[in-house]
Amino acid sequence: MRLLFLGDLVGRAGRNAVIERLPELIEENRLDFVVVNGENAAAGFGITEEILQDLLDAGADVVTTGNHAWDQRDTLVYIERHDALLRPANYPAGSPGRGAHLYRARNGANVLVANVMGRVYMDALDDPFASAERILDECPLGQVADAIIIDMHAEATSEKQAMGHFCDGRASLVVGTHTHTPTADHQILDGGTAYLSDAGMCGDYNSVLGMDKEEPVNRFLRKIPGGRYTPSLGPATICGVAVETDDATGLALQVSPVRIGGRLEQVIPKFWR
Repeated sequence: MRLLFLGDLVGRAGRNAVIERLPELIEENRLDFVVVNGENAAAGFGITEEILQDLLDAGADVVTTGNHAWDQRDTLVYIERHDALLRPANYPAGSPGRGAHLYRARNGANVLVANVMGRVYMDALDDPFASAERILDECPLGQVADAIIIDMHAEATSEKQAMGHFCDGRASLVVGTHTHTPTADHQILDGGTAYLSDAGMCGDYNSVLGMDKEEPVNRFLRKIPGGRYTPSLGPATICGVAVETDDATGLALQVSPVRIGGRLEQVIPKFWR
């Protein structure tokens, strides 16, 4: 099975790039399942129902979030109408929406997607490792799920790596989001799980984490806010990770970063096409 995960969409530049290119990527590379982190899609803060629908119409199967899940207040209501929108599973019990769900891929396979959020330098949520353990126990790879993707939305690389090893052999892919900067440590762990510390962002890299440079630079210099953060609108790079899994086990056979368009060096997986 061919899986694609795209990192945090930041503002109009990131979401437009993905919406425009995703249908072509799916068709040309015979992608079976696509997950997109959309928590920064609405002007950098949260995601609207309209943007969610645009991403789903473009071919995304699931949209994950993170610490900006509720920045658009309407999300608290409309998330209940959309199984394809996930918030971190370790939000307190009773939070709207869901943190994991089993989906049907284009090839008919069952794909479990889980969204968890780290706690190092982040909000003090429930234990993400306990949440992941419960989710994996309820829907084991190779028995209920043909593939499992875990979006670990976290600040600390160590916490993301720990989650990768914690889920090794029980998930197809553990991928980090949140820092908006792609890492170079894509690998298949000892137990067969594909891993990447951060998928990067889909957005304009002539920026500070996707935001127009002037305001964040001035805040570092003056320690005084001068205005709102606004997403940079230059050419976007689509960043993420591609995985090919073994149909018999659901574990990873190949993993590669994906970088298309914009300023960064282009990377197209060799096992595509």
